[in-house]
Amino acid sequence: MTDIRQVTPGARVEDLAAAALWADADAPLLVRRLASPPSGRRWTVLATPGLDGAVFASMSEGGVGHLDLIAVDPAARGRGIGRRLAEEAQEWLRSEGATEVRFAGNPPCYAWPGIDVRYTPAACLAESLGYDRYRVAWNMTADVSAMGRLLDEDDAVTARLASAGVTLHAAPAGERGAVAAFARRHWNDAWAWEAEQATGCHYASRDGEILGFAAWGSRPLWFGPMGTAEAARGLGVGRVLARRCLAEQRAAGLRQVQIGWVGPVRFYSLAFGARVERVFWLYRRALG
Repeated sequence: MTDIRQVTPGARVEDLAAAALWADADAPLLVRRLASPPSGRRWTVLATPGLDGAVFASMSEGGVGHLDLIAVDPAARGRGIGRRLAEEAQEWLRSEGATEVRFAGNPPCYAWPGIDVRYTPAACLAESLGYDRYRVAWNMTADVSAMGRLLDEDDAVTARLASAGVTLHAAPAGERGAVAAFARRHWNDAWAWEAEQATGCHYASRDGEILGFAAWGSRPLWFGPMGTAEAARGLGVGRVLARRCLAEQRAAGLRQVQIGWVGPVRFYSLAFGARVERVFWLYRRALG
């Protein structure tokens, strides 16, 4: 009989994450984020009696379950705790109707896109449990402390956009219904939720119609999501909105900013000198 049990995430789980997740200084914030998912998400936290190990698991659409985060106290490693946690989480997901389980982000509320390759024991655990690597994702890092005037407001850029009828806006928390609707219409519900939950959000409009948005802090401290309507691309809207978000992150005390789960590598490299840095392996397996 297993001694793994369901727990309510709190300060002790946050401390465990901080001790285990050496590559994530914001580990306690990840615990809080995962414990506040969108309404209706089915999720749980399982832990050992002494809280030397814990796992977050959640369900998404189509019978897909996710192992969102596994943390084992460094002093307790080598005892098979991670394996036991993963197996118990799989059984919980099976009971919720999962036919497939992934070590992969469950948008819009996730810790990482997949397993950071630097957390090598986690990748080894996934493979030993029969998971197949099916995709690679990456983050880029922007050194905002070294950007200087690049992130300062550029009156010439603002004037150029204004001459094209484009105005720029900050979207305070609680006043993002239109931005969320724009993100939902052009992309998906996940981006809409992230826009509403973000620490900071900016958007551009013309004649009352939103053209693009950028946000940061929905996944703690990271930049994103950001999107520009296809008809408005080429105006420079994305760059100026991203710059406003990165400037806010710099003002909040960040020296380096993670641009999460990046698609347009070239855009961020040219616009902000960002570099690909964190690489994630995404794993999945069928539940027989």
